[in-house]
Amino acid sequence: MTRFEMWLAFGVVVAAVLVLDLAIFNRRARESSLREAIAWTSVCVSVSVALGICVWYWLGERAGMEFFAAYLVEETLSVDNLFVFVLIFSAFNVPRQHQHRVLFWGVIGALAMRGALIGAGVYLIETLHWIIYVFGAFLVIAGLRLLKSSEAPVLELDQHPALRVVRRFLPVAHGDHGASFVVRRRAADGSMKWAVTPLFIVLVMVETTDLMFALDSIPAAFGVTRDPFIVYSSNVCAVLGLRALYFVLAHAVAGLHYLRPGLAAILSFVGARMLLSEVIAIPIGLSLGVIGAILALAVLASVAGRLRGRRAGAGRGP
Repeated sequence: MTRFEMWLAFGVVVAAVLVLDLAIFNRRARESSLREAIAWTSVCVSVSVALGICVWYWLGERAGMEFFAAYLVEETLSVDNLFVFVLIFSAFNVPRQHQHRVLFWGVIGALAMRGALIGAGVYLIETLHWIIYVFGAFLVIAGLRLLKSSEAPVLELDQHPALRVVRRFLPVAHGDHGASFVVRRRAADGSMKWAVTPLFIVLVMVETTDLMFALDSIPAAFGVTRDPFIVYSSNVCAVLGLRALYFVLAHAVAGLHYLRPGLAAILSFVGARMLLSEVIAIPIGLSLGVIGAILALAVLASVAGRLRGRRAGAGRGP
């Protein structure tokens, strides 16, 4: 299969997943159940694994391992993104039945935005090879910063630039307008004018939040592979499962207390791999194993900590 055919086939699969998600399974505004969210998350993960197997078959063993390593990095970083989404929806009191619409269009915007960022990254790497060291240093610093602030992020709405920009340049129709992003309202002069709703502001905040996370995740993917198809496809696979994974998190939100230190370790490792690429060639198989091991340890430590907390609470009694 040629590269063009791979891009075309991948585009068809992504379009099919999006159509199934919006046009068939979620045509009406409603709250997704935990069971549905887990099922759709399983579908997205299965599609990602199937793509990884195809990449392994078409492009070879190294490319296959690069895909799975990049996908693990992107999916892990996406989980941290979801905690911020929870804060945004809570701050604006967005009903569960409207959150899917925001996240769906957020995913559409993320696909386009990440495609542009990856294209820029490929251009910079090909024309300015030293940019790899900049990416590597950026990831190490991001990892250390994440480790330093290991607590869950705090959302300060009044200081959020997206909120301030929208309110300054666009008229906002306050109140409950259902799932609409824009509405027509009567102005003081009696004319009907368009205005954005609070749900539109939420969408803008979700998009800008994803942009900030993409600035970490895309250099991390380039730390694993320089292949544009693998970088983009692993990003898309992680983003496609983001909506359903959010609802799993929203239902089960659960104290993954060691996830952020795990993310910090993964970012630092990938950044170090980029910085040392001309000195020590770390095999992709070893990188995949290290990333998988860090993620597994973070999840297991979090689960073990929750179980200890429950036992301690039960032991104290009423």
